[in-house]
Amino acid sequence: MKTKKFLFYLLAVLLGGCIPSLHPLYTDKELVFEEKLSGIWSNGEQIWKFEGDSEKKSYKLLTVNEDFKKGEFTAHLVKIDKMLFLDLFPKEPKLQAPAFYKFHLLRVHTFIKIEQIEPILKMRAMNPEKLGRMLENDPNLIKHEIVQKDRIVLTASTKDLQQFMKKHASVEDFFGDASDFKRLQLQDSE
Repeated sequence: MKTKKFLFYLLAVLLGGCIPSLHPLYTDKELVFEEKLSGIWSNGEQIWKFEGDSEKKSYKLLTVNEDFKKGEFTAHLVKIDKMLFLDLFPKEPKLQAPAFYKFHLLRVHTFIKIEQIEPILKMRAMNPEKLGRMLENDPNLIKHEIVQKDRIVLTASTKDLQQFMKKHASVEDFFGDASDFKRLQLQDSE
C-alpha cells in the first residue's frame, strides 16, 4: 500500500498541481474583472498572456512553455469571500483528428489561487498531495473520482466546490508553493 501512495504522490507532483474539475468554480455572481491582470507575464519558465474582456468578465489566456508549446484557455477571475481564484478552461484543441476522436476528449476546469496581481502576479495551484491525504482521511469531503492511476478528478457541483474552497483554501499546504510571474514590458520596434 505504501508503494501505491508513493506513486500517487509522485504522479501528483509530476502533473504540476493541476486538479481537474468537471464543473466551474463560479456562477456569474462570483465573477470579477481586473484590468491589471491583462498583459504578458513570465516566471522564467513560462509566459502567460491574458487578454481581458470586461463585458464578459473573462480573459483569453495563451500559455507558452520553454519548449515553445502553447496552450489556450478561457480564464475567469472568481471572488469567493475575500479570496481570488483563476478558473481555467482549455479551448477546443486544434487537432487534425476525426470528430469521433475529438468527442472522446473531455475538457475540464482547473483552479489557481491568486494571492496578488501587482506588482508580481503570485499564484498557487492546489496541492494534490495534501488533497489526496485529506480525501484518504475523509473520502466524503468532496465529490470526486480517482482515475488514471490515482489521479483525482473533482465531480462536485459549483456550489459544493465554492463551499469546499471557503472551508479549506486557508488550510496549511492546501495550495502549493507560489509561482511568481513578472509583467513583461514590450519594447517598441521603431
